Amino acid sequence: MSKKLWLENYPVRRNLEYPEISLYDYLVCCTGDYPDLIALVFMGSEISFREMHEKIDRTASALAGLGVKKGDRVALMLPNCPQYVYAYYACMKLGAIVVQVNPLYTPRELEIILNDSEARVFIGADLVFNSFQDVRDRVKVESVIVARLMWMDVEGDNYYFEELLEKSAPGLSVEKINPIEDVAVFQYTGGTTGIPKAAMLTHFNLVSNVFQIKEWIREWLDENFGEQVNQVYGVAILPFFHSYGMTCAMNTGLTLPSGQVLIPRFDVDLILEMIKQYRPALFPAVPTIYTAIANHPDADKYNIDAVEVCNSGAAPMPLETMKIFEQRTGSKLLEGFGLSEASPVTHSNPFRGKRKAGSIGIPYPDTDCKIVDMEKGTRELSPGEEGELIIKGPQVMKGYWNRPEETAETLRDGWLYTGDIAKMDEDGYFYIVDRKKDMVLTSGYNVYPREVDEVLYEHPKIADAVTAGVTDAYYGEILKAYVVVKEGAEATEEEILEFCRERLARYKVPRQLEFRRELPRSAIGKILRRELVKEEEDKHKKS
Repeated sequence: MSKKLWLENYPVRRNLEYPEISLYDYLVCCTGDYPDLIALVFMGSEISFREMHEKIDRTASALAGLGVKKGDRVALMLPNCPQYVYAYYACMKLGAIVVQVNPLYTPRELEIILNDSEARVFIGADLVFNSFQDVRDRVKVESVIVARLMWMDVEGDNYYFEELLEKSAPGLSVEKINPIEDVAVFQYTGGTTGIPKAAMLTHFNLVSNVFQIKEWIREWLDENFGEQVNQVYGVAILPFFHSYGMTCAMNTGLTLPSGQVLIPRFDVDLILEMIKQYRPALFPAVPTIYTAIANHPDADKYNIDAVEVCNSGAAPMPLETMKIFEQRTGSKLLEGFGLSEASPVTHSNPFRGKRKAGSIGIPYPDTDCKIVDMEKGTRELSPGEEGELIIKGPQVMKGYWNRPEETAETLRDGWLYTGDIAKMDEDGYFYIVDRKKDMVLTSGYNVYPREVDEVLYEHPKIADAVTAGVTDAYYGEILKAYVVVKEGAEATEEEILEFCRERLARYKVPRQLEFRRELPRSAIGKILRRELVKEEEDKHKKS
């Protein structure tokens, strides 16, 4: 079945012309004529596009002064803050590669990524710097830059972000970039082995995905940016180190151009205060955030009806949450789908047109999709049949850094094999049914149980352990650990969870733990994770 059913009533242009320019040049193109508009809002400060560009240029000069050149890796371990934006686009100007680092990473996780990426420069926020200090002697980073968000002093041979900018003059020439070939970002994602791997996203990948997003809301853009560009705001609560936040909030938001209200951590009251003050039109987020706002008793007092365009991704959207949120805001909530390997967005429900609750919508322009058999992935299935979702488009990554075998397994004949089990209906709308691999989506983050299992097995009192994703009313899905303690040993739930907190990022720590005498196994001794999941699903149905 080669017919693309979704094209029969396609809501926007099917094919676009994508400029072959660097992400930095694209930012300059889109914002250069609007220097006085507000670009960033952070902690009570408003930063214009003129000031933002000057800081980006100064940061580029500072990095060049430290020896950073085209192709070098620069690790950013920052929450949503102006320094992140300056450093990110400075790397784009220099042709350096941004290594995305979650500020919640433990020393163990950070060490793996810094060594794997071979990062030359590390830029981290002072409030999360302890993780880096613990591994400083075990990584090959040459220059360390501290962004003082809390104005804390940090021990060691460090540069300070603000001082570097003061000493560095703007005006450095832009590095020549081959957008299709040159990598802009290492976006780390988990692997079946529990060891993260870097999806290599090129400048063309990232610019193309922004073009696709803008086309998807073209009617709204024409209404609001048609004759003149006015000050419009968006809420940047999605972390920029995550591909969803990087593309949908930062790259798209700034190049509209619109001001981004930067929120460094989830705080529903702060989000509502910012909505009340700035009346943002754009609000990309994950279901957990929409749930918190929809259920907030005083949400109606914060002008949330100002929000016009809402994108939801990274986890399934509960239908009740969607209904309540739209009733309280009057906005349209567009559920979509993406993955790090695709920059990340590939599907969405239309802004103007038929939306189907529970569906991830239809493919973006120039994005082809198929549902194929699970065994070999070569036979295309018919509407209604469940199989693996595969994708082809300009936003699909170049490959995995230093992972030729995994690249060959994931990218086949130009198709990205997602590992997600999906189906397509007769109208060409897609639905995610399950995951081919055991990945768990919790609070918008990907967690690979194998990685958590390995940490549990490090506990001296644990004989056997396995983790699995189970249904949760608030988070959609949470991680639950099943543990068998060694004979004669005694352990408490809190003891084991504390052990995990010391070795894993917070979102990877199981939210539930159950002690068992034994774990279900197959005839060859493999732990049957899916059997445990089925038990939980049966309990959920009965409750």
